[in-house]
Parts: sequence; C-alpha cells; structure tokens
Amino acid sequence: MNISLPLEQMSIEEKLQVMETIWDDLSRRAESLAPPPWHGKVLEAIEAAVERGEESFDDWEVAKKRLRDTLE
Repeated sequence: MNISLPLEQMSIEEKLQVMETIWDDLSRRAESLAPPPWHGKVLEAIEAAVERGEESFDDWEVAKKRLRDTLE
C-alpha cells in the first residue's frame, strides 16, 4: 500500500494529529508487534553496563527535574 499525504500543505497541528492517530492504532495492537532484533541487543548491552557499574538509572522525577533544569 502506498500512502501519500500532502505534507507540504499540512500544518504542524495536522501532522501531529496524524502521528497521534497512527500511534493510537499501533498501541491498540502492541501485543502483536515484535520488537526488532537490535533492541534486545541494546538492552543486553545496557544491562551489562549497569552490572559493571558503568551505567545507572535515575528515578523518573529526578530525571524530569534534570531535563527541565537543562532546558531552562
């Protein structure tokens, strides 16, 4: 199927609405979507780095504050 959208004529809001519609549809079918093979490899590499003490995780609230502070 070849879908063509008039992207040049669409506003940012219209483009975001299209993206949200597609995301909502994909989210409803999430259980039938397999992650790509590279994703598992990346997760394994991160897990190994955490075990070696080279990576760590922040609490979500701490991470949001750090991002907000960086963007201000």
